[in-house]
Amino acid sequence: MRYAPPLCRTLTLALLLVLLPGSAWAEFYKYLDRSGRVVLSDRPPAAGERLLWRSRNDPRYADYSRIDLSSMERNRRRYAPLIDRVARDNGLPPELLHALVRAESAYDPRALSKKGARGLMQLMPATARRYGVADSWDPEQNLRGGARYLSDLLQMFDRDLELAVAAYNAGENAVKRFGNRIPPYDETRDYVRKVVAFYQQATPRVVSAYPTAR
Repeated sequence: MRYAPPLCRTLTLALLLVLLPGSAWAEFYKYLDRSGRVVLSDRPPAAGERLLWRSRNDPRYADYSRIDLSSMERNRRRYAPLIDRVARDNGLPPELLHALVRAESAYDPRALSKKGARGLMQLMPATARRYGVADSWDPEQNLRGGARYLSDLLQMFDRDLELAVAAYNAGENAVKRFGNRIPPYDETRDYVRKVVAFYQQATPRVVSAYPTAR
């Protein structure tokens, strides 16, 4: 996943606010394009692009000066010790939890999807309740809830990495409904490929510890 330098993205936002008609009240979107780059734009994401944040959906971003423009690498360094600790506490390879966080939120603890998923691991409200997460915006609570969910999914699908990751994206019932196969949803298939690729980049010699779906 590639990020524009923070200064470049700051200037991009400033230009949007200054040059767009009615820009002070324009709606903005933060999303991953098809190549995995983070985009900040007044254009809604197209098909195949993953929305990370939408200004209209989060009152905390009404003041555009408060948009978090720190780089993914800075956030990764900030949360890596916590991610590593939570992963080990739940019997997961830290690299796997990093791969999900990277794919879900690009390490942005304030990421909010159009469906209401929140935080580093993009927990839906129902999933947060299921795992006792009182505050999905709290990075540690969010990570612990997401890690427990992922651990349960790996157990549910016999430690099949691709099926567990697909279930994290589309829900375990969707995977079961399609005969314990990756659901035929473009978003889910793209998501599985992305998470597995991130994981393999970090652990090229040990990723085979998890079988993959056929």
